[in-house]
Amino acid sequence: FLTLIFSWPRHFSPRTQMDPKSFLSVLTRGVPLDPLPQLPARDSSVPHAPKRTPNLNTAERKLAVQNALRYFPERLHAQLAQEFADELSEYGHIYMYRFRPTEYVMKAYPIEAYPAQCRQAASVMLMIMNNLDHAVAQFPDELITYGGNGSVFSNWVQYLLVMKYLSEMREDQTLVMHSGHPLGLFPSHKDAPRVVVTNGLTIPAYTTPIDYDRLYALGVSQYGQMTAGSYCYIGPQGIVHGTTITVLNGARNFLGADDLQGRVYMSSGLGGMSGAQPKAGLIARGISVTAEVDEAALNKRVEQGWVQQVARDIPTLERMVREARHDKVATSIAYHGNVVDLWEHFAEIDEQLIDLGSDQTSLHNPFNGGYYPVGMTVEESNAMMASDPAAFKERVQASLRRQVAAINKLSARGMRFWDYGNAFLLQASKAGAPVLKEGSTTEFIYPSYVENIMGDVFSLGFGPFRWVCCSGSPTDLAETDRIAARVIERLAREAQHDETIPAEFRAKLAQQYRDNLLWVRQADEHKLVVGSQARILYSDERGRRDLALAFNQAIAEGRLSGPVVLSRDHHDVSGADSPFRETSNIRDGSRFCADMATQTCIGDAFRGATWVALHNGGGVGWGQVVNCGFGLVLDGSDDAARRASLMLHWDVNHGVARRSWSQNRNADFALQRAMQREPRLRVTQQSRADPALLDSLSFGQ
Repeated sequence: FLTLIFSWPRHFSPRTQMDPKSFLSVLTRGVPLDPLPQLPARDSSVPHAPKRTPNLNTAERKLAVQNALRYFPERLHAQLAQEFADELSEYGHIYMYRFRPTEYVMKAYPIEAYPAQCRQAASVMLMIMNNLDHAVAQFPDELITYGGNGSVFSNWVQYLLVMKYLSEMREDQTLVMHSGHPLGLFPSHKDAPRVVVTNGLTIPAYTTPIDYDRLYALGVSQYGQMTAGSYCYIGPQGIVHGTTITVLNGARNFLGADDLQGRVYMSSGLGGMSGAQPKAGLIARGISVTAEVDEAALNKRVEQGWVQQVARDIPTLERMVREARHDKVATSIAYHGNVVDLWEHFAEIDEQLIDLGSDQTSLHNPFNGGYYPVGMTVEESNAMMASDPAAFKERVQASLRRQVAAINKLSARGMRFWDYGNAFLLQASKAGAPVLKEGSTTEFIYPSYVENIMGDVFSLGFGPFRWVCCSGSPTDLAETDRIAARVIERLAREAQHDETIPAEFRAKLAQQYRDNLLWVRQADEHKLVVGSQARILYSDERGRRDLALAFNQAIAEGRLSGPVVLSRDHHDVSGADSPFRETSNIRDGSRFCADMATQTCIGDAFRGATWVALHNGGGVGWGQVVNCGFGLVLDGSDDAARRASLMLHWDVNHGVARRSWSQNRNADFALQRAMQREPRLRVTQQSRADPALLDSLSFGQ
């Protein structure tokens, strides 16, 4: 078996017009050893991750190289050892660049092109390659999809081994993944997941950022973010939709308006997921202002058409904002510069020009490229974070203090600000900025966007549901859009006219359905596809099940030409235990507990998921969240319909039940409705204590 894993042909150069089957057959051959591939030149056409500074001692550096050499026969150790030691010194991690594939373009190909024994395995291969597509991934050569450190794998040999295993997998085997490392194929059964993924699951006492830096450098753990390490990222479309829904509901909650017409939403970040902000603001009919220090990231969004105007100085930006406000014209403006300068400028002028504000820098990774301090260029920052990490940390924290001071001034004049779940407030508090409520160490003066905007949406059971057309056909995606529109339109109509539903909740359900009906009808017009032929929308349990069954029926009838992978963001009703984001509106003290995400993953695994993933870290940082995800393949069979119906019912209602137990009214309603539709669902009901009774109690010293 090892001989098969470690065989490889000489390199060849496929042409784009070739049948992908002919060059993807190389995926069956494992790791190239005889001969070793040439070390490819560093690709200057793609962005690269900043140098990491794990601060390993000599013994730990030797251990990192020793761990890397485990993947190779002893006869090659002398040839590779110094190369890996040099990578560790130069980049702070052993990526095994020599083994980065150069024989084919990394992207999602039609599922029929993959050399697999079963379609479930082929679908995972497709999703992995999409996560590493140069048009999708933030740092593709470092196997990082988004967020600055959201890894698919720790090194390129892991990728090659995984594709080899998947090419051989049968329907009675399960691939076990330990933080990027393929432990191997294990016997299982047809109803078991084909892949089980864990990322970053460290012992609780070892979950600090310093622990992450050390363990990642040693090659024994990784930060999978959310959908990076679970192979379910669909490019920025997902966050475009989520941000659109967020700003629309923010407008309703904070401005008393149905959209952002004539209003300004200001934030920062155009790199990975944050790059969705200008497009989302435009869809919400607002004036979006997004600062970005990295010109390459800014230009990428301009080329996509997501940024309409670019300002390179503050007077020009202010003029653009004033003109758009006066004319109430929807537009997306990017500012090439540091957002702290913008906050300070708008805080100093007399007129209040900013209505809503947030931040989407990668502050879960603040000192290694996730946040660039004011007064320094990207190049200066990258150099300092490698040469003098302590000084760079001081510059970041000073910048955060200045940013908060300006935000506080604008907020005092009426701007509404929220934390976008990127650990902005958490890192600002660690920097000594005044963002904590008086007397508290965990409560902030500004809400999380989940806490005051999206938490009640999650509690109704609505969250980010997504699908990928494995045929790779835009025609298939368009057909799924039409199917989704019909399903959602029916659900909206039924909710609006169902007299058994209290009027308050009829309105809430109908609003959510209408928002997503408008979204899916306009999705093609907005040109949201980057990478695989994928779509996302927010739906509840009933909607997700109805959509899944309708897609499966369309496959069976030949209206869709290939399988469909269902998934969701981990940022969902039941997918993440995150006290400063997804569970920030849970008030019973359990927001710091991780039972929900863990149980969701386990339950998905034995109810029909094709693959499941459980992660430490994602969005708000290592040690700050536990989250889970899944992939489920629809192939038109009755078995696929059974799996989807059972698993999606659990995946949503488990989170609704937890939120109901924490005494959320929306979740109470959604849970009662779910139990009425499914008599086998029986959930422990909570009883509310009288506040007056609690206030009357006396407690001994």
